[in-house]
Amino acid sequence: MRSIRLRILVTCVVLAIIGVGGWQLLPSGGDGEKPITVGTTDIVSSLDPAGAYDAGSWALFNNIYQSLLTFKPSSTVPSGDAAQHCGFVGTDLMTYSCTLRSGITFSNGDKMTGADVAFSINRVLHIKNAQGPWPLLSTMKTVQASGRTVTFHLKTPDATFPSKLATGAGAIVDSKQYPAGKLRTGDTAVGSGPYLLKAYRPGVSATLVPNPSYHGAVEKAGSPVDVAYFKTSDDLNKAWQDKKLDVTHRQMPPSVVAKVDASSNDMHVTEAASAEIRNMVFNVRKSSPMGSTAVRRAVATIIDRSKITANVYDSTVEPLYSLVPQGITSHSTPFFDTYPKPDVGKAKSLLEDAGIHTPVSFSLAYSPSGAASQEAAEIRSQLEATGLFKVKVISKEWKAFQEGYAAGDFDAYTIGWLPDYPDPDNFVAPLVGADNTFQNGFSNTQINNLITQTQRYSQRGQASDDFQTVQKLVADDVPLLPLWQKKDYVLSTESITGSQYLSDGTGIWRLWELGRI
Repeated sequence: MRSIRLRILVTCVVLAIIGVGGWQLLPSGGDGEKPITVGTTDIVSSLDPAGAYDAGSWALFNNIYQSLLTFKPSSTVPSGDAAQHCGFVGTDLMTYSCTLRSGITFSNGDKMTGADVAFSINRVLHIKNAQGPWPLLSTMKTVQASGRTVTFHLKTPDATFPSKLATGAGAIVDSKQYPAGKLRTGDTAVGSGPYLLKAYRPGVSATLVPNPSYHGAVEKAGSPVDVAYFKTSDDLNKAWQDKKLDVTHRQMPPSVVAKVDASSNDMHVTEAASAEIRNMVFNVRKSSPMGSTAVRRAVATIIDRSKITANVYDSTVEPLYSLVPQGITSHSTPFFDTYPKPDVGKAKSLLEDAGIHTPVSFSLAYSPSGAASQEAAEIRSQLEATGLFKVKVISKEWKAFQEGYAAGDFDAYTIGWLPDYPDPDNFVAPLVGADNTFQNGFSNTQINNLITQTQRYSQRGQASDDFQTVQKLVADDVPLLPLWQKKDYVLSTESITGSQYLSDGTGIWRLWELGRI
């Protein structure tokens, strides 16, 4: 998922038929219960699941919508949420079937049906919004509903398909309230999740109250929550220091996080391993100077990740040398093997051998959240210090940033990525596969074929060799440059309980875990 999503990771994902019983939430407290205030810099780009594939939007979707499946904390195997049970039909991984729980209703009182599920999935693919999650559903051929049974027929075997249904791409909407051919407008949402969206002000706040009619996997009712959205990390930190927030998550300034004292008596600090990564993505179209492989390799030869992690992030992130991060099965370090240290002489030779005139001028875009501006300045400084590059840095607000890179307006851009599900496939197929979500014009037949091959293995460890080959190919062609991966931090006041369960580094926001002493 675009970040702008493991505490425990295992080496394989066994996809099985999961059966779970229902659970009915009861409201937590009365109307007078004081809401818990949660601050974040993540941006909600859309309230419509067909129109958003970013961390801020999906964090909200976790709470106001249901998918057929979900991930319980620290689990790598999806289990039922709106579904009573799911499983592959036969052994060829080409047909997947789910039976919907009975008695699920949307927030407007409409009963959820299998037809709503099929409608929701088809709608994502039909609308095919440029900022939507449709690439995750690319292996699906058709979906059919018969009563409470929903059957998915796939184009090719895909062992990861259940995990994809557990993401925001599988969020179920009311077919009577969401148009089939376009995004729903307005600042309201009709879902069936553990929370109801009582009020929403874009870029400012979201007011959530427990859904008394929720029927799914979550086994406890949450407290009312007010989510506050901040434009910058400094704004978030100021609100925290001014005691206007009970919880902060994504992204406090690195300088603040680096000095956090976990033994403090006046706040709780949760630090979790995370598979969140950040890449410098290149526009490989011929119209861009980055359309030259030699130019991209030269950049990869110059960039010093250690300086970025130290100078910009106060060592709260770690250098990353591969598409697949540490902690995920099949991780390797091909970028370190190929470009072991910054080497200006090698970069110069690469450009000269390709007949590239220097300095190479190109644009580098970012969306201003976290330390993105300082990061862009550090990258520009490193590249321009060689005399081989001239970098024009561009800052665009999130929506304009997404539209810009989709249109090919930038030669390069920096962007974060949180996994939607704990499998190396989620760092490969959406990022460098056909119709990749970064929309940078990259396509590689060998990589596409390897991705299809990896999806045939229900025992995910068997795909390791193919994933490592993909990583080597990416390091050779350099459609993107991995920069770093980070840990996940949650800060809360001493009066808040459950903050350690809010996030396990996967990007799922479990607001229902929060309580007040």
